[in-house]
Amino acid sequence: MKRYVLHAPFSIYHFEATTWAHATHKHTYFEIIFILKGRGTHFINGNAFGYEAGDVFLLGPEDYHHFTIDTLTEFSFVRFNESIHSEASAGQDGSWQPVIRALLTTSSQSRGSIVTDSLEKQKLHHLRAVLEEESLRQQSPYFDPIRDSLLRSMLLILARNLFRHVPAKPVVSASLEAILLYIRQHIHQPAILSIDHLADAFHYSPAYISLFFKKHTGESLKQYITKYKIKLIEARLLYSSRTLAQIAEEFGYTDESHFCKQFKKYTGHTPTAFRRGL
Repeated sequence: MKRYVLHAPFSIYHFEATTWAHATHKHTYFEIIFILKGRGTHFINGNAFGYEAGDVFLLGPEDYHHFTIDTLTEFSFVRFNESIHSEASAGQDGSWQPVIRALLTTSSQSRGSIVTDSLEKQKLHHLRAVLEEESLRQQSPYFDPIRDSLLRSMLLILARNLFRHVPAKPVVSASLEAILLYIRQHIHQPAILSIDHLADAFHYSPAYISLFFKKHTGESLKQYITKYKIKLIEARLLYSSRTLAQIAEEFGYTDESHFCKQFKKYTGHTPTAFRRGL
């Protein structure tokens, strides 16, 4: 599968189309997709979602997608690397960072367009319009802080809309999706992703939840959690300037040495070698 590369920290791609010219693909970056007009179907990670004017999608580096266009569609793709929101926080109050980090590491693609409220859509499209207009003056010394502020506002609104539909406690359900969502939401908190804790959260016995998960996924809970965490760490290594110690702390490792050993065990490379492109 082709993977598209973004060679700059940020870009906007605005166009109209009657047919989709790209095969199913992944990216090396995050992408906020705005639908300005038109109708069709957006295929994301094997799921099909109808789209219409006003819809907003958020894709991460591991999401794969393509469109089928029914009527002339106007798109605006806001593309950015994770380093954008990391660098923007330097010297600032970073109280919003956990919210954005959770947004960027939580798959939102089981629900299609993130925003359903018309007023919220309007706010996001206004921010997008200002961002597009400002992007015409990227050589200005004021562009970077304006871009970062607008992009941060977009992400916070997206987070508000995504997480307002997610209960503070997991829904007690036999649904595999409920368990997967809980894992994705708490991937930075390994202490509450133990089999015992998950069993307690979903009111199952440890033995039952282990068998249930493996039956429906083909792998154990521990394997899934570790693989998912490693994929997120790979994205951090490739698309952020965080140190190994910072990444280890973010994902709840006891120390950098433990982090490096586990990463090499599952990828065959040290984090440093992986970051250098080996």
